[in-house]
Amino acid sequence: MELPPSVRSGGVQEGDFAIRPIFHQQEARIEAHISIAFLAYRVTLGRRLRALAPGLTPHSVLEKFAAVPMIDVHVPTTDGRELHLMRYTEPEPELKPLFDKLKLTLPAQPPPKITERQIQKPSL
Repeated sequence: MELPPSVRSGGVQEGDFAIRPIFHQQEARIEAHISIAFLAYRVTLGRRLRALAPGLTPHSVLEKFAAVPMIDVHVPTTDGRELHLMRYTEPEPELKPLFDKLKLTLPAQPPPKITERQIQKPSL
């Protein structure tokens, strides 16, 4: 996907667009939606940084927060269902001052979900 000039100039990298909305049907609309949403996010983050942590840039903060990844754990159960846990890892201690300065807290871990596993029927 070619990034629009307005996005490239903001220091956005191609990897920042790993998530796409699922309701758009046309590539141009997907790219427009992502561009506008991400630019709005960067502007909002930039303003918050200016007020609470002057000297930090949105790009540097996003790089630091990338060290707190979300992971999906899928565990099969003995009765054929699947336990799905969406979890974030605990941030490193050196990130605590940044969370405090920006007045951010991590949300509670989402509750686990138990789903029926898709049983594939053998093809004839």
